[in-house]
Amino acid sequence: MAITISDVAKEAGVSISTVSKVLNGWTTISPATKEKVQAAIQKLNYTPNARAVNFARQATMNIVFLTALTQNEAYKNPHMFDIMCGVQNALAETSYSLTLVDTSRESYPGETVSRVISQKCADAIVVHGSAISKETAQLLVKEKYPHIVIGHPSFSSQLCWMDTNHTLAGEFAAEHMISCGYTDTAFIGGKRTDVISIQRQKGFLGLMNKYGYQVTDEHILYTDSSIAESCRATLRLLSSQARPRAIVCENNMIALGVSKAIEKSGLRVPEEIAFLTFDVYPYSAIIDPLPTVIDINMYDMGRQAGMMILHKLANPDLQIQSFTTLPLLIQGKTTCTLSDSQI
Repeated sequence: MAITISDVAKEAGVSISTVSKVLNGWTTISPATKEKVQAAIQKLNYTPNARAVNFARQATMNIVFLTALTQNEAYKNPHMFDIMCGVQNALAETSYSLTLVDTSRESYPGETVSRVISQKCADAIVVHGSAISKETAQLLVKEKYPHIVIGHPSFSSQLCWMDTNHTLAGEFAAEHMISCGYTDTAFIGGKRTDVISIQRQKGFLGLMNKYGYQVTDEHILYTDSSIAESCRATLRLLSSQARPRAIVCENNMIALGVSKAIEKSGLRVPEEIAFLTFDVYPYSAIIDPLPTVIDINMYDMGRQAGMMILHKLANPDLQIQSFTTLPLLIQGKTTCTLSDSQI
């Protein structure tokens, strides 16, 4: 027969309400009484009902991680899982659990958040950028629901958010290329509508221009980020009369296409053509030679988001809108410092 709170109260010689207060951390209970109750709990091997305890606390001790989970999401949005693991790591140090909730089947924008709020099934929400919408934002702000959005929203709002500074990452890329002597460098990005690609391009072009190195329009290419199109774009670039000395690839997929095109062109890396990519994960490890990378630690970003949501729960009026997690240069074999004769 299962041990109940009544059994604990009887063993400790106190009332049921006193045991409940000890379980819920009331500070009005004397140390001696707490000790008796804890001794009874240990002796009887009593496990409190988590739901009952949370009900008394008026808290679920649960945090929802809201994201869109469509087929092949791991390939289309690999960083999301690193972020989620980072959030879980931060919460693991507390009594909070993390629940993954999918928004991809919503019948209308904001449906999932509306349900989470109305059902009171979580104390706070971590919203991945893939799941944010104006409707979701309006609900979170209107209800003053504790939340943190991972990714700078593309619209003006009072949301709490945190993001990596992709413009700064682009500047890191330009600084590395300039320091190596690659002043004639092309940039191959994703679609013109890809926010992250545009931010990285902006940082790269801005710093190149700041140091007096103009990147011509012919050396700024847009692709659908597929290997095939990136390869074709690179082949055209390498066969032109104004062939660049180096290439900055906006993501791993583009870098795979660039690497394939360089191999087809018979050029040596980095002696004749150099390149750099962003993000270690998911494909940089299979590129040969191992590329130089500007990486952003998404796991660390998720961990910081987890800590931020805990701060938000402790301080409901706290407003968070910040960039976090600095880019990191990882030197590979696709760039090197040029000698005077090579420049």
